[in-house]
Amino acid sequence: MSQFKYWNEINSVVNYNGPITKGPQPRYERKKSNALASSNSQSISNSSSLNLSKQRSLSSSCLSISKTPMKSSDNDPRGKTPLKKSKTPTPHKGTRTPGGDRFIPSRVASNLDLAHYKLCQEDNETSCNSAKKDLKKVISDNLLVNQRVLAYTNKAPTAPDGFQNPMRVLYTQARTPASAKSTRYIPQAPDRILDAPNIVDDFYLNLLDWGSNNILAAALGSHVYLWNAATGTTELLMELEGNDYICSLAWIQEGDCLAVGTTQGTVELWDCSRSKRLRIMDGHSARVGSLAWNSYVVTSGCRSGNILHHDVRQRQHVITTIPGHNQEVCGLTWSPDGKLLASGGNDNTVNIWASVNGGHHSETTPLHSFLQHQAAIKALAWCPWQPHILASGGGTADRHIRIWNCNSGTCVHDIDAKSQVCSLLWSSHYKELVSGHGFANNEVIIWKYPAMTKVAELKGHTARVLHLTMSPDGTTILSAGADETLRLWKCFVKDLVKEKKEGTVRAKPSALRQCIR
Repeated sequence: MSQFKYWNEINSVVNYNGPITKGPQPRYERKKSNALASSNSQSISNSSSLNLSKQRSLSSSCLSISKTPMKSSDNDPRGKTPLKKSKTPTPHKGTRTPGGDRFIPSRVASNLDLAHYKLCQEDNETSCNSAKKDLKKVISDNLLVNQRVLAYTNKAPTAPDGFQNPMRVLYTQARTPASAKSTRYIPQAPDRILDAPNIVDDFYLNLLDWGSNNILAAALGSHVYLWNAATGTTELLMELEGNDYICSLAWIQEGDCLAVGTTQGTVELWDCSRSKRLRIMDGHSARVGSLAWNSYVVTSGCRSGNILHHDVRQRQHVITTIPGHNQEVCGLTWSPDGKLLASGGNDNTVNIWASVNGGHHSETTPLHSFLQHQAAIKALAWCPWQPHILASGGGTADRHIRIWNCNSGTCVHDIDAKSQVCSLLWSSHYKELVSGHGFANNEVIIWKYPAMTKVAELKGHTARVLHLTMSPDGTTILSAGADETLRLWKCFVKDLVKEKKEGTVRAKPSALRQCIR
């Protein structure tokens, strides 16, 4: 019998015409079974919707969570799911089910009226102590439904006297103006480098000056050269004989007259337009290291410490002789309005001299004497927009820049430059101060006034920067170093937009002229 059973099984496997008894369920049978299952589930859901009991509602919510039939079934041993584009409707496809990361509970069984009643009812239990009752009363008083939590009708209380807010800068910072946002470009390399052979490396001399005629006068040893900045031509003006050398130079405010101080104690006047010497003025017993003009009066400082005022129009040119310092006078400058004269000496003193009423020379008694510097003062510069403000710089032992208010005689600023201060200049276009330094940094620094913070550091000289001078248009600085080079720095270029606006305002005719025909 077992043999016949074995042959029957072989015949059933080999036979292709008979029905398939083993293997996966055919597709039409799976569709038929799915249609029966969907009809049964719809009938169950309709019957459950009629029942409003709590258990039926919960069971219906639980049944609604299932999305689709299981991927694998007992009838499908391969574990494949039916095609997605099946026309047979999926059970509970119309009901929205929560996503995989959310769970929204069914609120069908929730009794909202009971919950509202329990929240609003008063606690009448006698077991509550007085502390709980007081707390509940305070909460009920402060949590009124019709009261706004944030009210903007009343202003914030004022701070008590003496209170300082540590975060004040965050709230009181002013809006940055448009002019401050656009920072100008300051080149770190010189625009041009000129040779200055045989320039005397002496801290106490003043060997450069740029005149209003756009001609630079430079003293190189015993020679004076004129360099025309417009054409770039160089001309020899004069030459001293023997071992004498030029000690100081100064252009008159308007014109082509140049004053030259020598080691012989004389001051020579030259007409540079004709390359002709006009006169020689004596009166000093030693070299003249500093010169300054005030209209037709030229003031000279000597190594002996004396200061002379020369009226170039008179035959007897010496107006006043002032014993201003105990040692050499190495710095002299008149204020822009011609009312104050500042002198700096090797005796570490800065003297302020007031002008004589109706004249262009000064009194013999100083108005102020500043003794705070600890070294010789050669660097002196008056502020162009505040004629009573003076900047002074000390030598190697001092290395400080001090700003003085000459009306009150007080020091406004005191800055440690950490280097020898050889010369100072004020910018006429920006509120900035320029300083030339010697040992040990040998650089030119631009300072923001009155904050006195560094704007730029111009490096390039290999030796100390002895002299600084400004072009007549106020855009270019020329620095002379002991390395025998002259470097031009284009640092104060005008703002063309601002200049155009100022030009349009100035070009507007006056109302009086408009009325006249």
